[in-house]
Amino acid sequence: MVDVAVIGAGPAGLSAALNLVRAKRTVLLLDANRPRNAATLRSHGYLTRDGVSPLELRKLGRAEVEQYAEATVVQTVVDRVAPDADGWRVHGTWRGAEVDEAARAVVIATGLREEFPALPSLRAFYGTAVHSCVECDGYEKAGEPLAFVCETADVVDRALLIAAWTDDLVVYTNGVAPLDDTGRARLAAAGVRVDERALADLEGDRTGMTGVRLADGHVEPRTGAFVRPTWHVDLDWMDAPLERDSEGLVIVDRCGRTSVPGLYAVGDVTPPGPEQLIVAAGHGATTAAAVHRDLVGGLADLRDAVQ
Repeated sequence: MVDVAVIGAGPAGLSAALNLVRAKRTVLLLDANRPRNAATLRSHGYLTRDGVSPLELRKLGRAEVEQYAEATVVQTVVDRVAPDADGWRVHGTWRGAEVDEAARAVVIATGLREEFPALPSLRAFYGTAVHSCVECDGYEKAGEPLAFVCETADVVDRALLIAAWTDDLVVYTNGVAPLDDTGRARLAAAGVRVDERALADLEGDRTGMTGVRLADGHVEPRTGAFVRPTWHVDLDWMDAPLERDSEGLVIVDRCGRTSVPGLYAVGDVTPPGPEQLIVAAGHGATTAAAVHRDLVGGLADLRDAVQ
C-alpha cells in the first residue's frame, strides 16, 4: 500500500506529488498522458518557465518527481477507484498492462475534457492562432484584429476581458449565445462589434488564420481568435459519492478536501474550472500539505467517524 495515489500529471498533480514525496510519503502517480493543452505551443505566466512548451513543462515536472525513491510513476488509464478496508483501491490499464494498487488517500488531478463550437477548421488553428485562455495568450495577440467565438451565457463578460488586449474585436455568437439589449449596449460601449449570424468555419492556410467565414458566405478578415469551450468532468470511474456543482466540478474546501474523507481534488477539475498553470501548481502544493497533515492525524480514524 502506498500513502497517496495521485491521478493526473498536469501541473496540479505533479506539484501535489512532488510535495508529498518531499514529506516522505510514498506516492503512486498515474497518468494517461493525454493533456488538454497538448496542442498549445507555448505556455505563459509560469515563473522561470514563461514561453515553455506545456509538454516540456510536464516532462520536467515528471523528471523531478521520479528522482525521489518514494515516487512511482506509471502511465495508465484509471478505470476504477473504490473504497476498500484500508483506504482506496485504484485500478487502471494501459496497452495490456494492469495496475491494481491500494492507497491510503487519493488525489484527483485529471483535469477536464473540452468541447468546442462545431467549426471544421478550428482544431487546425487551435494552439497557434486560436486560444481559449486570454490570460495565457492575450499578450501575443495584443493589437490584432481578433474574433471571439462563444456560444455560452457568459459571452459579454468574457468578450470585455478579451477587449482589454485589442481595440478590434468581433464577437460571434453563432446564433446560440444569449444576448440581451443590456449586453449589446455594454459591448458597444467598449467598441466591441457583435455578429449573431451562423458561422461556417475559420479561414486560413499554413501561414495562419486569415478570417471568419459565415454561413451566408461573408468572410471577415481576422488574424486570430479566442474560443469559449464547454468543459466536461469525466469521473465515471470514481466509485464514491463526491459532491459536485451544477457544472460537474468537484466541490472542495480551500485545501482540496472533497466531501469524502481520503479523497482530494486539485486543478481544473475543481471550481472555478480551467485556470493558469501556475495557479493549478499552487493548488497542488496546498493540497499536498493538507493530505500530509490528514495522514499524520489519522485518516482511518476520520473515515470511521464519518461512516
